[in-house]
Formats: sequence, structure tokens, C-alpha cells
Amino acid sequence: MNQSHIYRLYPAKERVMNIFGWVAAIIFFLQLPNPIFWLVVHPQIGYWRGRARAAYSTALVISWGLVTLFLILFRHVLFTHARPGDLRIGFGLLLIAGDIWLFERVRRDLGTSRLIGKPELSGGGEVVDTGIYSRLRNPRYLGMIASVLGACLLAATPLMWGIAAAWLVLVLLVIGFEERELKARLGAPYIDYCRRVPRFIPHLPSRRIMS
Repeated sequence: MNQSHIYRLYPAKERVMNIFGWVAAIIFFLQLPNPIFWLVVHPQIGYWRGRARAAYSTALVISWGLVTLFLILFRHVLFTHARPGDLRIGFGLLLIAGDIWLFERVRRDLGTSRLIGKPELSGGGEVVDTGIYSRLRNPRYLGMIASVLGACLLAATPLMWGIAAAWLVLVLLVIGFEERELKARLGAPYIDYCRRVPRFIPHLPSRRIMS
């Protein structure tokens, strides 16, 4: 079968949809393992401290291994039946771009070592309440949620929405474990930080009433 015959079978619009399906698959591959990774680490953080290399190796193999196998086995059901409209495509890409922006802000404000969880595994660290962390406690998770939602809009098969909903439950569970560990490790400064700064939605700036 030559290339021109393939193009007649799959017109331009169909090929574009396939591209968006691949974008959605890449987003799922990058984001779905994250809460699984930390569910391996956080509940047993006392055991993993002092064993950082083993913690990273074990969690990476379990989380990305399971997700990769799942995506390969169910790729046709997940990514090949959607026909999103232009509005859905635009909004989905905007959400993914928002995640990229948030990731860069987090990397700049938090630093690479904190971003990959070294303080949790070493037992050190301090409260970070500058930059984007002065407005949100969990900007990284907010970005991840945005990109997964964007992926679902690009290739919105029913199974994708179901997986995204289950994944969100895991993210909220991980946040609970993470905040418990931070309160135990950092104490009163982190508890005060939690009182002042919301998890996901920043406070609106207050306006002084002019008399």
C-alpha cells in the first residue's frame, strides 16, 4: 500500500486527531505514574530514609512500569475513538500549556532537589513560602491535574475519563500523606503555612475600601 493510498483512507482531519491522541498518550505516560510513585514512598517514609537510591529505583519501576504496561495494552481503547471539536482541542492545549508554565515556576521557586523529593528522603528541608508557593501549596499537582484534564479533552474516550477520575483520587490521597509528613518533619512553621496558603485556588487580592 503506497503513501497516497493511505492518505485517501485517512483524510487530513483523521490524521490530526491521531496526533492529538498521541499528545494525550504522552501526557498520561508522564503524569499517571506520579501519585503511584509517591504512594510507594510516603506511607513508608521512615523505612526509605537513608535508602534514597532504593526508594527511587523501586518506586520508578512500580509506577512507570505499571502505567506503561497499561497504556500499551489498552492504547486502542484509550486514544483512538475521539473526535474532539476545535473548542475542545483549544481548551485542552491551553490546559497543557498551563501545566508547562506551572512546572517551570515550580522548578525555579522550589529547586530540583526539592522537586524530586530529596528532603523527604533525607529528613531535612524547610518551608518554602516564596514565589508561586506564597499563593499555592500544591502548584505542581495543580499543573498535573490541568494537563490530564487537557489530555482527556484531546482524546476523550470514556475509559480516559474513568482513569483520570481514579487518578485524581490517588493524587488527593498522596497530598494527604505528603502534608502529614511535612507537618511531622517541619512542625509549626508548616502548620502555620497551611493556615495561610490554600492548596489549589489562590486567594483573591484584597482591596482597601477608600473612605
